[in-house]
Amino acid sequence: MLDDGDDIHPLFRGAPRTTEFRKLRKRLVRETREAIDRYAMIDRDGPRAKWLVCLSGGKDSYTLLAVLTELQWRGLLPVDVLACNLDQGQPGFPATVLPEFLERMGVPHRIEYRDTYSVVVDKVPAGRTYCALCSRLRRANLYRIAREEGCSAVVLGHHRDDLLETFFLNLFHGGKIATMPPKLRNDEGDLLVLRPLAHVAEADCERFARAMDYPIIPCDLCGSQDGLQRQAIKAMLDGWEAKVPGRRAKMFSALCQVRPSHMPDPALWDFAGLWPEGDMPDDIPRLR
Repeated sequence: MLDDGDDIHPLFRGAPRTTEFRKLRKRLVRETREAIDRYAMIDRDGPRAKWLVCLSGGKDSYTLLAVLTELQWRGLLPVDVLACNLDQGQPGFPATVLPEFLERMGVPHRIEYRDTYSVVVDKVPAGRTYCALCSRLRRANLYRIAREEGCSAVVLGHHRDDLLETFFLNLFHGGKIATMPPKLRNDEGDLLVLRPLAHVAEADCERFARAMDYPIIPCDLCGSQDGLQRQAIKAMLDGWEAKVPGRRAKMFSALCQVRPSHMPDPALWDFAGLWPEGDMPDDIPRLR
């Protein structure tokens, strides 16, 4: 993409011309493209796909929309993009910000209103976190919208740090080794859930959105609650990163290089069938 004259998407008009910002933008595009290719998010032999790109108004989803649009603008992303915001009815939510922004940027979009906020605050007991129920209701509505719009994928703005935090949440509180997959098929089997920012650092999303001066909308539901387990995990990772810069990148690299034969899970590795080559003597007991 050239940034001279009119050969630039409106999402990038007014972008800083500093060397630092150009490097940041290039890194975001490269890492997003790497994730799209590594996890086979595009069926290049099939019909042209249509993606529902979820826009919350936070820094991550703005970065997602901008980077996907740049890849599409360059001819490197052969999909149609439909931006979607689900207005969940939080009191004080600035309902006009995203429609006006998307109109001004010339981005195809759909704004959907569903008052899930009232349901969440009614159903969740006092002192409990809203995240689980809020997420389920939001996801159900996004699946519905994707089907109505003929989309094959729901695309989310989760980044590398989200994947790491989820890994440690599952490790410490769920008793399992798991995180957010970059590519997932829904239970019904008719939609994909994609996370193209899986390789992107949260700090880069924040730098990018701030440099572009996108109109950030804070979350007034789960984002306003104190004492969340995810906040504690984030603080722990921040502390580690401060002591050893680059630790987040190293940990994410480890997530991408799992060795099933070196994990104590017989569902991942056939330990029962693992014996030295050749026949085992009959007098040696076999453990099962």
